[in-house]
Parts: sequence; C-alpha cells; structure tokens
Amino acid sequence: MDTYQAIISKRDIREFDARPVPEETLRRILQAGRMAGSARNHQPCRMVVLRERDNIDAIAACGDFTDPLRASVLVIVVLTRPDAITPEFDRGRTAQNLMLAAWAEGVTSCPTLLSRIDEARIILGAPPEYDASIAIGFGYPAADAKSAGRQRKPVDEYVHHETW
Repeated sequence: MDTYQAIISKRDIREFDARPVPEETLRRILQAGRMAGSARNHQPCRMVVLRERDNIDAIAACGDFTDPLRASVLVIVVLTRPDAITPEFDRGRTAQNLMLAAWAEGVTSCPTLLSRIDEARIILGAPPEYDASIAIGFGYPAADAKSAGRQRKPVDEYVHHETW
C-alpha cells in the first residue's frame, strides 16, 4: 500500500480477532515509530510493547475509554519525557507513524488516552522522568468489526490559503 493510500484509508478499529501480530510485522511497526521526527532531534519518546493479557488489562485500567485496548492482542504505549521541548507533538508523531505502518501491514489500530499517567508509569516500570499518556491497541480486525467511519468536511471548508 502506498503512503497516500495508507493515510486516506486508515480507520480506527475497536474490535480485533485473536490472531497474533507476527514478530517481523511488529518490528516494522516499532521501527516506524522510532523513525518519527522530534523537536531538535531530542528523541524523547520510548515505547513499551504489551502482549500479555494481564498487562494489557492493567494498562487499560489507567484510562476511562479503553475498551479498544482490552480487545487488542497487542498494545504499544508511547512514553515521553514531560520536560521535552514538545512532548505532545513528538508523542503524536510517533503514534501516527506506528498506526500508519501497522495499517500498511494490514494491522488495524485504535489510539487511547491514559488519564492516570502516574499509575501507568508504575505498571510499566518506567523511569519517573517519563509520562505514559497514549496507548494504542493493535490487531487484525474481527470479522464483524465496524470502523468509526470518517466523515470529513470538504477540503475547501477545511483549508484556507494565505489568510483565513
């Protein structure tokens, strides 16, 4: 799948089947996350991969709308140092790379915010200088999985040139 097609066709999926994500596919997804740009190349993001059901359920308990994590066979938590130049921006770039690389491999995903980041840090065994606020559930879509859809405003309503 080419890059443009991956971007415009990616949908969040919240229901996954039980098939595991192959190791080589996971490595490609993680490599894509690692290659995300960061402010001044500080590379403040780190990732923790969860496959064990108890660990996935424990991290899902750190957020309020985390059913997609509980349904996943694989979760990647993106952590950043809060003292980074632009932690939210860098974290978002990493997460988007992970999800697009997964989709290009036929693996669907759904990002989820973790609202109890201190608890998440403890569960993950992360150093105190890292925050864990984004977890992404991955897997192959369940046979009856429905996409959240993607209704978008027309490009002329969404984009302005030179001035508003």
